[in-house]
Amino acid sequence: MGYLSHSVWGRFMARGALLSSVFAAALALSTGASAQVLSIGDDGAVTTYSGPAVHTAEGATAIAPPEPAPLFRAPPEEVVRLIQESSARHAVPSQIVEAVAWQESRFNHAAVSSKGARGVMQLLPTTASDLGVDPSDLRGNIDGGAAYLAQQLRRFGDVKLALAAYNAGPKAVERYGGVPPYAETQSYVRAIMARLAAASVVGAGAQ
Repeated sequence: MGYLSHSVWGRFMARGALLSSVFAAALALSTGASAQVLSIGDDGAVTTYSGPAVHTAEGATAIAPPEPAPLFRAPPEEVVRLIQESSARHAVPSQIVEAVAWQESRFNHAAVSSKGARGVMQLLPTTASDLGVDPSDLRGNIDGGAAYLAQQLRRFGDVKLALAAYNAGPKAVERYGGVPPYAETQSYVRAIMARLAAASVVGAGAQ
């Protein structure tokens, strides 16, 4: 068995030290943040990417996360027209009707909830019957929702309470003397108020 010269042994030890350091870096990355990707260049340089990446022959390129969806998005033209007509008919601000329509269905008239609420304004069959409208008809659905909102605004004299009543029912609002402590209703009211605020900012910027 022969012996390695000092120069050969030195190069071997240096390469072993480099591989050990790279392995240690990879181990630290895998335990600290599993989403990070490790790239090792020909010269031994280590590059990390936080998050998903695309690997090609030229190397790895990080993928930027998608931009969050905007809070404010305009409804379809037909829905806008019908909301304006119904809002004027029932003397309720069109911005409130539009915000409720967004929260209830994202303006999707084909939406049906697990409880049987239908259409843009998500009217329950019993509510639609009380209002004298057909929930499967777009015009009737929006008009019924606007009428019901107008009822709650007159009843409580407060936008937040009217929204809570639309979601949880007026009796729940009266029982708790305010927005009921239901997680769904609390989130519902906050989301609509945030959309109303966003709409007002958009409207102010367009002036």
